[in-house]
Amino acid sequence: MINTAISAAIKAGNKILEIYNDPLADFSVERKADNSPLTDADKASHNVISELLKSTKIPILSEEGKTIDFVVRKHWDTFWLIDPLDGTKEFIKKNGEFTVNIALIENGKPTMGIIYVPVMQTLYVGEINSGAWKIENANENSTFKELKLKGIKLPEINIRKEYTIVGSRSHMSKETEDYISELKIEHPMIDIISKGSSLKICMVAEGIADEYPRFGPTMEWDTAAGHAIANAAGKKLWLTDLSRELQYNKENLLNPYFIVK
Repeated sequence: MINTAISAAIKAGNKILEIYNDPLADFSVERKADNSPLTDADKASHNVISELLKSTKIPILSEEGKTIDFVVRKHWDTFWLIDPLDGTKEFIKKNGEFTVNIALIENGKPTMGIIYVPVMQTLYVGEINSGAWKIENANENSTFKELKLKGIKLPEINIRKEYTIVGSRSHMSKETEDYISELKIEHPMIDIISKGSSLKICMVAEGIADEYPRFGPTMEWDTAAGHAIANAAGKKLWLTDLSRELQYNKENLLNPYFIVK
């Protein structure tokens, strides 16, 4: 099942790259009900992933899929939660900081996560009982076994003087700025890195950043795959009061604010 999800993420990423690299591709943007952007690449990636994950016979909830009422979803113990193109704004800007995200949710918790970075051909995979890994130059035939043999186990050990915070490339709220100001009392030497999409969570899972505070709106599909990878690497996606982690398959799919560390 995990190999099917890995293949789906990479094949979808390759489909996105076809559009990204095509000088004649249509980069026109539709607007969804929440005013977030939608491109042909989002839709193409969704179609690839949905088709490949059908074989698992597990329900699929996708950002670009048909809206599924909570009266149906609340009976799902296990389901796929996918963001076919996380970082659509970064895709449109052509800065490469966008990903394909696939997560397996079991009883409200992300237990498996796959994040693929098409432009870099970088693959992150986390499985709660096995651990988290990163591998470069991933291809459609890459497997979890290969990842564990040849990849880098996360987190890596990074020794640095500064306390490193990663923030959004496209969203930096007043609450986030205030939170960082408070951190400076405890950590006088702070380095702030801006990054798009779920790569921010990956940076904490890798050990490149110490934390990622998010005081802004996100949806469950934005965080699920990264959450699984972070957990597999020994990190947490806390509510801002640090009382518990994010939960999934809520009636309202909007996430509360959170801190990854």
